[in-house]
Amino acid sequence: MNDLDLIIDLHRNAERQGPGGDDETRLAVTLSGLGAAKGLKIADIGCGSGAPTLVLAQALDASVTAVDFIPEFLQQLEIVAAQAGLGDRIETLAGSMDALPFEEDSLDAIWSEGAIYSMGFANGIKAWRRFLKPGGILAVSELTWLTHERPAELQQHWMQEYPEVDTASAKMAILEENGYSPVGYFPLPPRCWLENYYRPMQARFSEFLSRNGNSEAAAAIVAAEENEIALYERYADFVGYGFYIAKRS
Repeated sequence: MNDLDLIIDLHRNAERQGPGGDDETRLAVTLSGLGAAKGLKIADIGCGSGAPTLVLAQALDASVTAVDFIPEFLQQLEIVAAQAGLGDRIETLAGSMDALPFEEDSLDAIWSEGAIYSMGFANGIKAWRRFLKPGGILAVSELTWLTHERPAELQQHWMQEYPEVDTASAKMAILEENGYSPVGYFPLPPRCWLENYYRPMQARFSEFLSRNGNSEAAAAIVAAEENEIALYERYADFVGYGFYIAKRS
């Protein structure tokens, strides 16, 4: 297996492929003001196995197109959506977030929890804006510095992994510069990282390594994840995901 195949294998049966929580998705829905609208068209981009997708389909009168480039995650979403009686509200689409097939001005909302980093925050919000109707909602969670200063070890790690990490005020300025009006923001609490993402992933490490013959490549993935987890455990006060809700101007 190559590294991507191994990462898919590690996360295939996970409820989440990144930090988040159902309550936090619902809070973003509330801040978005979409709750009273009817017949919404929403795209959940980089949805993984679709935990936020399911909340959107439950909480809103909407059809949700769930987009991810990994078909295995979408297959898992389809199974869970059918079991929850939401199959008629959710359509899956295997494809890249930088080559979306939506028509211009066609979506009431674009959702993306923990995935826009694949394109970069600035590139993503620029590219996706044209798909939103005027006044449409953008809701994304994004790696964010929670303080003005932070420990050098943490700074070095995340600047290497994701140089676009920045403060919430800087992210909001980028939104404003690119035709959005911020309408809400909150940081994800630590349980969204620990209980909802890191701890379930750690519980899968042993079987993952065994399943892949304790290969050097699999061990390297586990080591990298354990290093990230240890950094978060030490420095959760300094970095996290910020949830940004904005309206297309």
